[in-house]
Amino acid sequence: MPLHRYLRTFVFACLLVLGSLPARADDAFHQFLESLWPEAQKMGVARATFDAATRGLEPDLTLPDLDIPGRPERPPPGQPEFVQTPADYLRESSFERLATRGRTLYAQYRDTLTRIEQEFGVPGKIVLAIWGRESDYSTHYGGRDAIQMLATQAYTGRRKPFFRNEFIYALKMLQDGVPRSQLRSSWGGAMGLTQFLPSEYYKYGVDFEHKGRVDIWTSVPDALASAAKQLVGEGWERDKPWAYEVRVPPNIDCTVANPDQKMPLAEWLKLGFALAQGRKPRPRDLNEPASLLLPAGTHGPGFLIFHNYFALKEYNFSDLYVLFVGHLADRIAGERSFETPWEKVVQLKTADLERMQRVLTARGFYQDKIDGKAGMKTRLALGAFQKANGLKLDCWPTAELLSRMGN
Repeated sequence: MPLHRYLRTFVFACLLVLGSLPARADDAFHQFLESLWPEAQKMGVARATFDAATRGLEPDLTLPDLDIPGRPERPPPGQPEFVQTPADYLRESSFERLATRGRTLYAQYRDTLTRIEQEFGVPGKIVLAIWGRESDYSTHYGGRDAIQMLATQAYTGRRKPFFRNEFIYALKMLQDGVPRSQLRSSWGGAMGLTQFLPSEYYKYGVDFEHKGRVDIWTSVPDALASAAKQLVGEGWERDKPWAYEVRVPPNIDCTVANPDQKMPLAEWLKLGFALAQGRKPRPRDLNEPASLLLPAGTHGPGFLIFHNYFALKEYNFSDLYVLFVGHLADRIAGERSFETPWEKVVQLKTADLERMQRVLTARGFYQDKIDGKAGMKTRLALGAFQKANGLKLDCWPTAELLSRMGN
């Protein structure tokens, strides 16, 4: 973006904060919107639809994750999967409440969920759990105007190409008859009962009620079938497991919790791992490749995860999100709570985790993106660092460990 447009955006933001926003529109923003017309036209958007959607539109510079010169970076809110500890995110009280409600809804929508499973191969309890996690089983859509959210992110967000594409698809939704009143979203543009982006609406939306239009806002069958189709698109395999909680052998080397280190479930069991709660694996699962997951390092439960785990992770790229959805689905089906308790650990601040990732990168332990999240690869790199330096091996980031790393 040219310097003069950055400066205009910065001045606009300052005026907004000071409460002296001029009545006229931001010229640079509207020039940007107009530059999108050819792309919208190629997607079948009529000029009248484009003009109605963009007329008088102003950027919402209160949004997070914007790239505005002179304004301190504001980390995206509303992503507890990345800022809460496992113990805080995976609360038993939440599972108990949502599982109880989920069993009631399963009975209510049994026919729909059976049809979904037959058609897509995704268990009804899985898509029901996604609905529970995404919107607390709500049938009311909320949020702010998605057109404004997406236009702002496309104009001055940190992922402009991504949101530019989503904005064009949102215009197509208007062209295809979706009322703007339904296009209410989070700051990132996701909408509906199971939180779909506009492009996902077109790629995975299912008119499961055969009413002539995909309705992910008020139709539970459409929303849940669409979620199932998305999981299939992300690689979900019919009649395969997602994960088993396991009793981890004592003194485990937590660096074996590597998603790339896979072996059949039967081989893990031979190494001393056992399914929690005394469960017995389905015989057909014994040959399924699995890897070990230790979401809190050695400070909580362990899981053997399968291909379908990673299909769920494409829905939301967070181990805690996947564990929440998978475990909630199991609880709806009548399974018990986690056998191994989650210990109370401290979650480092994003900036401290970024610093830790940079140190691990500089020392050759970490080769992934610097994102300030204690994900699988970060925990694995941290464990390798602990082993190399003769430190206590627990694969969990702490302030004490960060101080030991130096700069």
